[in-house]
Amino acid sequence: MTPEWHFQHDAGRPAAETTAELVAAFPAERALIEAYVPRWLETLPGPVEGMIELVHALADKGVPLYGITNFSHEFWPRFASTEPAFARFRDIIVSGEERLVKPDPAIFALAKRRFPVDPARALFIDDRDDNIAAAEAAGYRGHLFTSAGRAKAALTALGLSL
Repeated sequence: MTPEWHFQHDAGRPAAETTAELVAAFPAERALIEAYVPRWLETLPGPVEGMIELVHALADKGVPLYGITNFSHEFWPRFASTEPAFARFRDIIVSGEERLVKPDPAIFALAKRRFPVDPARALFIDDRDDNIAAAEAAGYRGHLFTSAGRAKAALTALGLSL
């Protein structure tokens, strides 16, 4: 599995299609390839230290939380059910459902239509520079995520007491 192969799922391609293509290209690896989809949750490292607590603290203060994630529409429901913090978000745009992937400006245009938030008053937090640049081009304030502590400091600098 390569990042390019996985990215296709984030863009909305069904895993059955991409798996069949990979099996056709590497038939000797069929068993390993076909094991990926049912076992993909095992490939995830778990939550970033401090972020679950930060999400709950923000939600407890009444801060409206919205998300944009590059994620497969097929995998998202199973993943989201593993962490109650996702339920604290008022809405989450899932790239695979929309067939739009960060940093495409179209996904930020969708967020502006769908989320009842003034982008200039919102803080977009992401771990990729290109996604931050696209969000800022769409009118959002951006913060490059490196740690929960720094994200909290950025939110505090905007006037949130946490």
